Amino acid sequence: MDSLEVSGQTADALRNMSDKDKQELQQFVNNETQKAQIQQTVHNLTDLCFRKCITGKISSGALDRSEEPCMQNCVDRWMDSQMTVVRRLESLQHR
Repeated sequence: MDSLEVSGQTADALRNMSDKDKQELQQFVNNETQKAQIQQTVHNLTDLCFRKCITGKISSGALDRSEEPCMQNCVDRWMDSQMTVVRRLESLQHR
């Protein structure tokens, strides 16, 4: 079976779906997209804070005394900035 045949079958299946099934499929796709965005955000935050705070090798399996507070502060500041953006967007929405 070639990819065009599979694609055609998929298109036929989508056309034959009920409105309720289409709505459920769209909600599923939206949820999965949101999960992927959250995972990407966490990855970016982890990368940012790791590059900023981890200065040595993690051979002991733990962060050293300066790295741990730096990581906590980095995450806290990022969360603060995100909350500021959310609050600002909410205030614009209520105008």
